[in-house]
Amino acid sequence: MAKTSSKVIVTCAVTGSVHTPSMSDYLPLTPDDIVTNAIDAAHAGAAILHLHARDPKDGRPTAEPAIFDQIVPRIREQTDAVINITTGGSTRMTLEERLAYPLQLQPEMCSLNMGSMNFSIHPAARRIKNWKYEWEKPYIEGMEDLIFRNTFKDIKHILKVLGEDCGTRFEFECYDLGHLYNLAHFVDEGLVKPPFLVQTIFGILGGMGPDPENLSIMRTTADRLFGRENYRFSVLGAGRHQMPLLTMGAIMGGNVRVGLEDSVYLGRGEMAKSCAEQVQKIGRILDELSFDIATPDDARKMLKLKGSAAVVG
Repeated sequence: MAKTSSKVIVTCAVTGSVHTPSMSDYLPLTPDDIVTNAIDAAHAGAAILHLHARDPKDGRPTAEPAIFDQIVPRIREQTDAVINITTGGSTRMTLEERLAYPLQLQPEMCSLNMGSMNFSIHPAARRIKNWKYEWEKPYIEGMEDLIFRNTFKDIKHILKVLGEDCGTRFEFECYDLGHLYNLAHFVDEGLVKPPFLVQTIFGILGGMGPDPENLSIMRTTADRLFGRENYRFSVLGAGRHQMPLLTMGAIMGGNVRVGLEDSVYLGRGEMAKSCAEQVQKIGRILDELSFDIATPDDARKMLKLKGSAAVVG
């Protein structure tokens, strides 16, 4: 049997806050949709479930704890996957809104964007002719004039109130080379301790492009800053870049993230009908490359998580 440390952690990001209902008929919008996608993804091999919430009336992103409460307990009842709650929310949410449910639940993991940045998919609005809901078009077009805010003070606050006070560990989302150096600053300050998960993200307008060379730069830079023994490297490729970059990342010794938050496609011109389809596809690729996939308990050991029994909510 392969050692736990050599196994690949598959994270599934179920719905996110970027794609809108008009972009895919299969995007999970209601609590029932999100729960079903999450559970099926876990059964397909995802060890970590990265979760956002949507308003069930029209699918817009929400940080409302009451909506999360219709989602997370049901997933926890039916799977032992690691629950990872967003602290990013969306560009339109305040820090207090973004932290409301994580502070209530005190989960094993949360995502944490490692800097303020331009974050946009506004060119996608030009490709959509028929919108299902009135909020979608201005939401997408409005990204052109918005930033995602996470200042050093914001990040320090999150590390304190969630990490230090609640025992939550983080999926550190790094969209650019500078985000690795931001993370290194917090490591040097003693606010981030190994082993930690570095989620490198490629293909978002405002962050690093999806070039394979950029993946190599991020990997070698992270190795230099942190030491390979101190962190877990993971790869997220947006849109059509999902599977090629994940495959390359796994070959480089990394972990992988799929899900309809990151891409609504399964293959060229083929819409993914569920998150589980993407988990199954990357699972087949990893198997063909002779990699073993981590179970939730493997992931807990690899990342030194506090365990599901210590989750408060």
